[in-house]
Amino acid sequence: MSATLVMAAREYNDSAIYQGINLKLDILTPIIEVARSKGSLQSYELALNCRLKQRFFPTLEMGYAFGETGTNTCQYTGHGGFARVGLDLNGLKKHPESPNALLVGVRFAGAYQNYNLIGVSMNDTYWQRTPTRDFLHQKQFDCWGEVVGGCQVQIAGGFTMGWYIRLKVLMTRNAKPDSVLPYYIPGFGYRDDTNWGLNYYLGWKF
Repeated sequence: MSATLVMAAREYNDSAIYQGINLKLDILTPIIEVARSKGSLQSYELALNCRLKQRFFPTLEMGYAFGETGTNTCQYTGHGGFARVGLDLNGLKKHPESPNALLVGVRFAGAYQNYNLIGVSMNDTYWQRTPTRDFLHQKQFDCWGEVVGGCQVQIAGGFTMGWYIRLKVLMTRNAKPDSVLPYYIPGFGYRDDTNWGLNYYLGWKF
């Protein structure tokens, strides 16, 4: 009878649509940002994914970044939040008792920030000079897309860990009138057409 019940439970788990939520904290991004900026930038993020049919993982990632950085002439200070939504697919063979997953997916992301740029050089071709200007109390929304790959592994009980590598492609490249684009984008990194990212998560499965 017990073997029959176990088999029935496995068949139910294998056919169930909803199979739990995993809440994760990224512990690597703060270290990377502090190291790259020599302590002037900090970024923190949480992730939440839902497992459906052992194969699909709708995902929400949210975070906050703040700090200052720049060059010898221009300084950026800012703070803002970001969010990513997307879907991962599990590349491992279905197994009703295993929460482990090899993931590949996509994200659509956006960030909103308040920032200041001080000492921006403005080329004046008529007078052949380069004056500087300050842009204070600026606001900016940026969006980008991502392709991600990684894994999620159960360690003990509900405790999980995993990682992601990300290729980020920026979609917002033009400044608003009488403004200058920020030097740094929360959740994306230093402004460029593309960026790479790496996350390492500790999580708990509910």
